[in-house]
Amino acid sequence: MNTNTLDKMRKMKFFGMFHAFQSSLETGQTDSYTADELLAHLIDAEWDDRHNRRIERQIYYAKFRYKASIEDVNYHADRSIDRNQVMRLADCTFIERYENVLLTGSTGIGKSYIASAIGYQACTQGYRVLYASTPKLLAKLKMAKADGSYIKEIAKIERQHLLILDDFGLQPFDAQNRAALMEIIEDRHGKASLVITSQLPVSKWHEVIGEKTIADAILDRIVHSAHRLELKGESMRKKRRADEKEISYQ
Repeated sequence: MNTNTLDKMRKMKFFGMFHAFQSSLETGQTDSYTADELLAHLIDAEWDDRHNRRIERQIYYAKFRYKASIEDVNYHADRSIDRNQVMRLADCTFIERYENVLLTGSTGIGKSYIASAIGYQACTQGYRVLYASTPKLLAKLKMAKADGSYIKEIAKIERQHLLILDDFGLQPFDAQNRAALMEIIEDRHGKASLVITSQLPVSKWHEVIGEKTIADAILDRIVHSAHRLELKGESMRKKRRADEKEISYQ
């Protein structure tokens, strides 16, 4: 009978229950459970399994640049990172309030890592997240305009609770990219959150977006009441390469 029960659990894709029941049978733990305790154990196992698989799917579909963790963020004094601010962002209540986060600083300083770490935290809390290089996303949308899939791509972006735009402002926006950015920002304003990383200070964003009226509209929606982290210090990538070289010489 147990074999049939296990087979049915597997066929119905109750994988958490399947593994928990199978383990209990193999270790003889079923004898120590009352009926309601065994049922609770199996339900808990199925719940945990589905929850963990859902998180794994969220992380897979987010397409993060780094496998990042809030616990591994480097808070060295010369980086000017407020640990308390990062930890408050990691609780993801800013997503519930539809607020934005702006991370600025020189190349290699760790902006993308922190953005990814916040995104990972959001995934573990059940939020839909999409991580994208801004230039690549805009290029993809430009191609989508040409092949007729633009509305589908925009709808996919709109469904995300959190959109992470990395490398914002690496190159000036042309008219088509400005229009696409404006549509993304307008769709999300007051409905969903953004995390934006940029090598440029926020004061330079108006210039790189171009077209004063559109730039004003975009920045008014992005910057107002946003959480800002301005990272300083030496490039982490440069420092890591120097450390690795030093170790190799020892």
